[in-house]
Amino acid sequence: MATSATEPNTKSNSVKTIDSHLHVWASPQEAADKYPYFPGQEPTLSGDVHFLLQNMEEAGVDGALIVQPINHMFDHSLVTSILKKYPTKFVGCCLANPAEDGIGLKQLEELVLKDGYHAVRFNPYLWPAGQKMTNNVGKALFCKAGELGIPVGFMCFKGLNLHIAEILELCTEFPSTVVLMDHLGFCKPPSNDEESLVFSELLKLSRFPQVYIKFSALFRVSRMSYPYQDLSPLLSQVISSFGANRVMWGSDFPYVIPECGYAGAKEAASSIASQVPLSSSELEWIMGKTLMQLFKGQWLP
Repeated sequence: MATSATEPNTKSNSVKTIDSHLHVWASPQEAADKYPYFPGQEPTLSGDVHFLLQNMEEAGVDGALIVQPINHMFDHSLVTSILKKYPTKFVGCCLANPAEDGIGLKQLEELVLKDGYHAVRFNPYLWPAGQKMTNNVGKALFCKAGELGIPVGFMCFKGLNLHIAEILELCTEFPSTVVLMDHLGFCKPPSNDEESLVFSELLKLSRFPQVYIKFSALFRVSRMSYPYQDLSPLLSQVISSFGANRVMWGSDFPYVIPECGYAGAKEAASSIASQVPLSSSELEWIMGKTLMQLFKGQWLP
C-alpha cells in the first residue's frame, strides 16, 4: 500500500500532460498588423496564443502539438513565431501544400529544416479537384516526411471511408513514415453495419506499427453531450488494437471552447478512461507519454 501511495507523486514529476492536437491563429489585431487571415477563412472564435496559454495553465496541460490552422493556409509565419517564442512548450505540425507544381516539397523541407516543424498534416480536401493523396505529389510529400523523420497527420473530415484506401496504400508503400490519425479517424460510435465496418478499418490500421491514433476532438466524434461517455467502447477497442502507447489525447482547441471548455476536454478523457477502465499507466501514455515518446527531447520530463 505504501508503494502505491507514493507512486503517483513520483510519476507526476516526470510525466507531463501534452495536448496532441490544437490550433492557434492571430487575434484580429495581429491579423491587421502582421499575420493576415487567408481570404474567406476568417475565424469566428478567439484562438490567439495568450488565450491558449491561459486555458492550458488553468487545465494543468504542460505542452502541445500546434497544428497549422486553415485560417492562415500555407502562411506558417504566425505559428513559426510562437514555436520560436515558446520552444519548450510547443511543437509544430505544418500543413502540406499539394499544389500540382510540386512546390510543397520544397516548402515542407524548409518548414522542417529551417523553421523546426516536427510533423505535417495532410488535408485531402486541399488536393486539386479529382486528385487523391496517392497522386505523384502526395506520394512525394509522404515519402519526404519519412526521410525527414516527421509524422503525417490525416484529417478525414468527411469520413474515413472516403480516404482509407489512400491511407492503406501510403502506409504500405512507405512504411518508414509515421502516421497520426486525427480525431479517431472521424469515426463516431457505429450506429449501423456500414459504420461498424469503417471503424473496424480504423482498428485494422494497427497492423502497421507506424500508425498512431489521436483520441482528440471528442465533441466531434461523440453522439452524446459532455462527457461523451459513448466513446468508452471505442477507446477500449482502440487500446486493445493499438496499445495505449500508440494513442494520444488532444483537445482541438479553440473549437472545443464553446463545446465543453478546454479543462472539460481534459476531464472528459479521464472520465471516459475510467469507464473503460484503463490503468493509471495507460492513462499516462494517452495523456502525454505517447507524444513525448514520439517527439523525443521536445518536452523534457
